[in-house]
Amino acid sequence: MNQIVSYNWRSLLRDRSKNLFLFLSIISLTACQAASSQQNLPGFPNSASRIVTVSGRGLVHIPKTISQVRLGVEIQGKTSTEVQQQIAKRSSAVVELLKSRQEVEKLETTGINLTPNYSYKNGKQSITGYSGNNIVSFQIEPKKTGNLLDQAVKAGATKINNVTLVASDSNIADAQKQAIREASADANKQADAALSALELKQREIIGIQINGANMPPPMQPMSLLDNQHMKLAQVNATTPIVAGEQQVQAFVTLQIRY
Repeated sequence: MNQIVSYNWRSLLRDRSKNLFLFLSIISLTACQAASSQQNLPGFPNSASRIVTVSGRGLVHIPKTISQVRLGVEIQGKTSTEVQQQIAKRSSAVVELLKSRQEVEKLETTGINLTPNYSYKNGKQSITGYSGNNIVSFQIEPKKTGNLLDQAVKAGATKINNVTLVASDSNIADAQKQAIREASADANKQADAALSALELKQREIIGIQINGANMPPPMQPMSLLDNQHMKLAQVNATTPIVAGEQQVQAFVTLQIRY
């Protein structure tokens, strides 16, 4: 009988020890979970949330080295044959002039048109004549543009649609890369300034967003559309063309852990 009592007592102690260990383990796990949850609550420090976001801007100026020109011949006459012949004669002279200039690039015809002109009288429509044009486009250096425009007018051009000044594609591509570099450096400097003022230091950059390197919308092209400009070009000195500069800008956003 004494042996049975002794055995039961030892078994009871062993069971109580297991229960006590299980209870303490549950308390410890609950405490860890509570601490972990507190770190993610507002007001509790969390190293993962110590992030500063800054945006930088890069701006690069490059010279405009290309004139994109559209000009041609526009004629009005009583018959379609008359208009077409005049256009062909004048356009051929203008094209021959442009082809003879080695500095002219990407010469191409961009439009040919011949349409009747109508009048309306007593509810009836009648043809009063015809209008036609032949437009060509080409590229040339800005400093040579004015003289060539004057020569084209003398050769037979009656209409200068527009002259657009731009930078070359290679210069734009290089400027875009430079603008991104400057924007990145600007963002990094801003982060350093803010953190140093708070006696903090950068740890690592965890996010980079490039918002694109682009150019401001181009200015309206210069247009010479009336006969008065054509007459002045024939008697005055070379038409001045000032190229100026083109802007390329980029924006970069950094996320930095501190």
